[in-house]
Amino acid sequence: MSVSVAPPEREDAAGAQPKVATPPPPSDDRRWRQVDVRIRRLGGRPDALIEVLHTVQEVFGYLDDDALTYVSEALGVPPSRVVGVATFYSHFLMKPQGLHTCVVCTGTACYINGARGILQKLRDTLGIDAGGTTPDGRVSLLSARCLGACSMAPAVVVDGDVHGKMTTAEMDHILETL
Repeated sequence: MSVSVAPPEREDAAGAQPKVATPPPPSDDRRWRQVDVRIRRLGGRPDALIEVLHTVQEVFGYLDDDALTYVSEALGVPPSRVVGVATFYSHFLMKPQGLHTCVVCTGTACYINGARGILQKLRDTLGIDAGGTTPDGRVSLLSARCLGACSMAPAVVVDGDVHGKMTTAEMDHILETL
């Protein structure tokens, strides 16, 4: 009795890995090419989910429903798992952010050193809660459980720059420059 076994997938003559089939992108936006390149480099495997989500967010600024569906189909991961991962990690943003981003640390050291007052001042001044964006799209306000800058408590990150030992007066000054 003879058993036929399919040969394992091999690299082609040029040494390239087999191509990963991805579904058509949600739009003809050229940025999807960057996402596809990343998916191919990672082999289109389900364990690349977090890295691919990071890439989509880097390219588009946030993760919308179309992006989550595309990633699900491209990696062969159930949509519920993709949404679960995207909503579990606070780094992933599910809606567009403002031109400027302000993140207030609410970790223990920052909280006991005045982060609550800074966050309240920002809410009052901007007219939005944490997780929101001003109606004009100028500023997004976020909070984080810990920024890892406890010695600088209370800490705030504005457009990627960490500001330590913040006060409400200093926060007003920073807002004026935005």
